[in-house]
Amino acid sequence: MKERAILLVEDNPDDELLMLRALAKNEVAGEVVVARDGVEALDYLFSSGRHAGRPDDTMPRLILLDLKLPRLNGFEVLQRVRADERTRLLPVVILTSSRERRDVLEGYGLGANSYVRKPVDFEQFLKVVAQLKLYWLGLNESPLQPT
Repeated sequence: MKERAILLVEDNPDDELLMLRALAKNEVAGEVVVARDGVEALDYLFSSGRHAGRPDDTMPRLILLDLKLPRLNGFEVLQRVRADERTRLLPVVILTSSRERRDVLEGYGLGANSYVRKPVDFEQFLKVVAQLKLYWLGLNESPLQPT
């Protein structure tokens, strides 16, 4: 069976590259779909726009969501994900550089499963991704996983 994708929602090319390298170094299997703004993320999730025709039954196994995004910010994306029956149970990890307490509170208030601050140092980034892999892609039992 093909591994479900991870949806990385990230507009910063440097952070995107860091995440892709860290996922590869941590041997995270499967495809990583990158959406560079909030609209593109929702298009992927709801099979619209340039993702029209993508089967609705192939949701990502995890969404890694930045907050500061063009067109629709991460909070708006999260709100729409949680409001739709097809996506409301998807695991969403906010991965951001924001250290604002109000962002943490709003993220959890809107239904984020986790809030992780992006480390600047690549070695620390590797450790963060290793922890994400262990929990969200290993130990956590998602209700949306096929049986």
